[in-house]
Amino acid sequence: MTAQQVLAFAIVGVMMVLFIWGRLRYDVVAMLALLASLLAGTVSPDHAFTGFSDDIVIIVGSALVVSAAVSRSGIIEAGLRWLVRKLTTMGVQLLVLVGTVTLLSSLVKNIGALAMLMPAALKMARKSGQSPSLYLMPMSFGSLLGGLITLVGTSPNIIVSGVRQEMTGQPFRMFDFAPVGLGLSAVGVTFLMFAWRLLPSDRRATASLGEAVKISDYNTEATVPERSAAAGRTIGALIGMADGEITVTGLIRGGERRKVVLFDTVIEEGDILLLRGEPDGLERAVAKGGLAMTRHDTASRLELPASKIGVIEAVTTVTSSLVGKSVGSIRLFDEQGISLLAVSRSGHRMTERLSQTRLQAGDVLLLQGPVEILPERIRSLGLLPLAERSLRIGSVRKELMPILILGTAMGLTAAGILPVAIAFFGAAVLMILSGAISPEGAYDAVEWPLLIMLGSLIPVSEALQTTGGTDLIGAWLSDVATGLPVWGAVALIMVAAMAVTPFLNNAATVLVMAPIAVTFAGTLGYAPEAFLMAVAVGAGCDFLTPIGHQCNTLVMGPGGYRFSDYPRLGLPLSILVVLTGVPLILAVWPV
Repeated sequence: MTAQQVLAFAIVGVMMVLFIWGRLRYDVVAMLALLASLLAGTVSPDHAFTGFSDDIVIIVGSALVVSAAVSRSGIIEAGLRWLVRKLTTMGVQLLVLVGTVTLLSSLVKNIGALAMLMPAALKMARKSGQSPSLYLMPMSFGSLLGGLITLVGTSPNIIVSGVRQEMTGQPFRMFDFAPVGLGLSAVGVTFLMFAWRLLPSDRRATASLGEAVKISDYNTEATVPERSAAAGRTIGALIGMADGEITVTGLIRGGERRKVVLFDTVIEEGDILLLRGEPDGLERAVAKGGLAMTRHDTASRLELPASKIGVIEAVTTVTSSLVGKSVGSIRLFDEQGISLLAVSRSGHRMTERLSQTRLQAGDVLLLQGPVEILPERIRSLGLLPLAERSLRIGSVRKELMPILILGTAMGLTAAGILPVAIAFFGAAVLMILSGAISPEGAYDAVEWPLLIMLGSLIPVSEALQTTGGTDLIGAWLSDVATGLPVWGAVALIMVAAMAVTPFLNNAATVLVMAPIAVTFAGTLGYAPEAFLMAVAVGAGCDFLTPIGHQCNTLVMGPGGYRFSDYPRLGLPLSILVVLTGVPLILAVWPV
């Protein structure tokens, strides 16, 4: 072993120890590894930053923006709202939720797909009286399986494709992963439909401040402007626009309030409707009905784009200056530059007009205003912020455009017309230009630490190859695999990647393991594709810990899980993936 090989192995070894130690963030560890490689001479200064220009970085960053734009379109949630009300049995609920998140994860980043569907799962759990823990971990595991179906489903697939292109001159195409990914997804989803019983049903998420305050339905007012979609339609039709999740508690016409509001009452232009419901339901009623929220003029008066306007929930404290004052008298917009959209009072059904409501300590207010001044204004008014909501009350979502852009990008890539990097970079730009996501939202969607890690580790990974380190590891592995059949060699690589991923970031695992797998395959005289697929599957299937993948981390809090809960469902699923994945890979990618 040469001195350069010793240094390259030492740097990777220390890097892995720091990843496992966890005191330093993974991007900082990657930058330290790159700096150490420069000082040791295993990476030349000319190639130190070539990783940041690699297609892998462009594809991952663009895919994150595209995924965020699709998730903000609201089209997936809209499709599930009807099902949320209709599905009552646990098995059917899980089938729809896990199946949907699995398929969706093949189109967008799996963490984004899971985040989109978590609210529907929590609503189902609440309505059926079940613990969210029975829903969320199966959904997280389903999203990991779905990420295996396409090139852009998860970062390991993208990196493996780049390694194949570097090694053989031919990358994996968009749907090259589909035969193996679909097979594993089908087996995994079927397993999860029955194995959810392995999860503890007594887990409860830590109550948030908002839940402790017991937020009930909000009460607000909305005016029916000219050419409103609600004008000429009945109260029942407006409630239907909100999927039945609002109540019309009053109607004011010509300055007079109607005592009884019937479902067949026809709405007229100029009417003022008193609405009650959760913020999501109110948002749909206002957007689809073309209504104007009371004081919903903040954005227009300030001439700010919608991305600069925020909506936040805040509770009125005993010392707040608003206690005892009516909503109509406080003139929040004129004095503070923010608008009060709705009021919620626990245990009390409010029937008076919003402007006549006198605020009390404990009332929860839904406030809207410029995002940069909202926190300061809330503090000055003696309010306690609960949660910021990504609501665009009164605006119409561009539901179909993100789906069309994503479909076009995937089609162009699958047909070989454009490389993946160009197609998804173009898709990300079009998402911004079409208004599907704001420039600020696009920058927020990009996981910059992940891109920094990728850009830093690509030269470090290449140093193992240039120094001959991967050849050494490949030779050692081939000695271990002597006498093993080909399926044993593929299983060895898959299990190794699966074992390392909980301690490293899955992208880092692939950057280290993929070149080794190619060398290992070559030493045994096999084609590299099956071994690269094994690395991708192993790195993408961390079912054993909450820290190996962001999806598992995301559900830990809302599901109330403990660290030991993950192996209860994840270990048998991991074994099933190996037993199913190895023959699938060899059937699709013969060696």
